[in-house]
Amino acid sequence: MTGYDGWILLTASLVGLTCGLVGSLLILRRMAMMADAISHSVLLGIVVAYLVTRELSGVHMLIGAAAAGLLTAVLVQWLHQLGVRQEASIGIVFTTLFAIGVVLIATKVGNAHLDVQHALMGEIAFIPWETVRVPGIGDIPEAVLMLLIVLAVVGGLILALYKEWKITSFDPALAAALGLPVAFMHHLFMAMVSVTAVASFDAVGAILVIAMLITPAAAAYLWTDRLSVMLLLSGLFGVASACAGYAVAWLIDTSISGSMAFATGVLFLVSSLAAPRHGVLARRLRARRAGAAPSRAQRTTGA
Repeated sequence: MTGYDGWILLTASLVGLTCGLVGSLLILRRMAMMADAISHSVLLGIVVAYLVTRELSGVHMLIGAAAAGLLTAVLVQWLHQLGVRQEASIGIVFTTLFAIGVVLIATKVGNAHLDVQHALMGEIAFIPWETVRVPGIGDIPEAVLMLLIVLAVVGGLILALYKEWKITSFDPALAAALGLPVAFMHHLFMAMVSVTAVASFDAVGAILVIAMLITPAAAAYLWTDRLSVMLLLSGLFGVASACAGYAVAWLIDTSISGSMAFATGVLFLVSSLAAPRHGVLARRLRARRAGAAPSRAQRTTGA
């Protein structure tokens, strides 16, 4: 493996690890569709940032995308408070904002190398060429530096507020009764999702961001009932999917992001069958044992 391959794997692994941590809380809060919404709506923020600055790179792109992600969360919450069901609110907001971004690309920035296909699938193969110099380390890909910072922030917030995340995710009513700032935790979490999606968006595209936010966490949910273990497994599953997907893409010369997204689906399928806690095989085995126990008891009584 060359250094070029290593940077791609490191970038994808950081996406999988960060998205896995955030995705676990998304699954527990039953807000998985918010990952889809934010991952698509950040396109509008990127386009608006370009229209304002006329530059395709820089911190302004991150700010614009993060603002669009937060706007999505605010609008979804606002519609929900008006009486619209949450899943309908998510569908309305993200399709509208994403469509506006697509229209702006087609009419205003189509000649600036911004396109819908890149937004959806990303181009992780270009990551090693866009570098930044870090004192004491040297040149590293810009995406790697950004993802490392986001991982540190997200990981730090989860560790620092672990009990609060646990209570507000499993029982918001109890959290409110205990005096915890439920609304603040919700908006802080939406900010975490937005920043994670934005940091991953340019490198791997919206499709892989959605896959990494939802599927590894959903797979981890099948293996354990403990939040700490779920967070660990979800991050590991994200990294494993990145590595397996890259190997498949290298072998058959196909889309790297697409292969990684496919790998998350395969991992979930295996988990749904083989997970010892909630897998299909484990449930059938327990049901068979439960059904066999009365039969033995009945034979003993009859004897």
